[in-house]
Amino acid sequence: MGLVLTLIGTGLLLAWAPTLVARRLNAVSAAAPAVPPAAQRLHDSLFVADLHADALLWNRDLVERGTYGHVDLPRLIAGGVALQAFTVVTKTPRHLNLERNDDRSDDITLLALAQRWPVATWFNLKARAHYQARKLHEVAARSNGRFTLILSVQDLQAYLARREHEAGITAGFLGLEGAHALAGELAGVDELYAAGFRMLGLTHFFDNEVGGSAHGLAKGGLTAFGRRVVQRAEELSMLIDLAHAAPQLIDDVLAIARRPLVVSHSGLRGHCDNVRNLSDDHLRRIAATGGLIGVGFWETACCGHDAAAIAAAVRYAADLAGVDHVGLGSDFDGAVTLPFDASGMAQLTAALLQEGFNAGEIRQVMGGNLKELLRNCLPDSS
Repeated sequence: MGLVLTLIGTGLLLAWAPTLVARRLNAVSAAAPAVPPAAQRLHDSLFVADLHADALLWNRDLVERGTYGHVDLPRLIAGGVALQAFTVVTKTPRHLNLERNDDRSDDITLLALAQRWPVATWFNLKARAHYQARKLHEVAARSNGRFTLILSVQDLQAYLARREHEAGITAGFLGLEGAHALAGELAGVDELYAAGFRMLGLTHFFDNEVGGSAHGLAKGGLTAFGRRVVQRAEELSMLIDLAHAAPQLIDDVLAIARRPLVVSHSGLRGHCDNVRNLSDDHLRRIAATGGLIGVGFWETACCGHDAAAIAAAVRYAADLAGVDHVGLGSDFDGAVTLPFDASGMAQLTAALLQEGFNAGEIRQVMGGNLKELLRNCLPDSS
């Protein structure tokens, strides 16, 4: 009987632990303040787009409205989010920190086991990427038309045409957070493209075969393999994402890139000083490629806990790089506490008005800039 009770207890722990962890790590810090009517009217007229959400990492049904976390289809629609990047995490080191991590441990293995992911994903990073991509394809299939997975410029144009006359819909695209999922194989770029990925993040919290992380040990530049990865991704019209990249890696990519570069989620060192955030020089040089910086919503990105702090970070970025090159990089469901979930995005529109941005500038920052970037950079399906 004791063994039976132990097995039952272990089963319950495995069943409930991921939910408890997700609730704790992906919290909302405070009750939503009222949004002034004028700000809400403006928000309702916007095309809102965000460059970073890790919702696929967690075992929530994104078709249904959840009671915890930050993102699902009903909350995206309620918040007026027209387009969400769904970014895929495949490995994070134990006891991760901003300063210095190696690649010898991995918390995602534990999460995959606890969430009962397929056996193939337990110890294979590429399999984890493909599994999470399939989850988003399945969300699209089960959404009754409420969610469109964007793979090409034609998909985007068709979706934009639908939004002209149809309410209650949203869309998204896939990004990878860390090229260690390629397992050192260049063919993996094509495999991920075929699976639907349209944005490729080079590093995450540790150095990998492509190059150095801002949080790694060596923090080096682009490797020979990394150069081939960047070149192949650009040939396929995949966006290169420099979030979490070491400064030398950013320099090396800037030296060879032929297309606009993005930073899907970051803060700015001149506004909030830590190694996670972009320098003023890199902010300007990435913008000069025609690229886009997604300003983060979490504390070490904006040095604050509310929409006003995010708006202040947006102001800093816009003043240095130009409002044409600033977007949103929430890090929804990225194991961060945020001031609001996807349903509360109107709070940021109100904060941007308070920060002194005009309606046209807010239209750009809240999603117009990302929409135009994708129009110019997504692959052609014809």
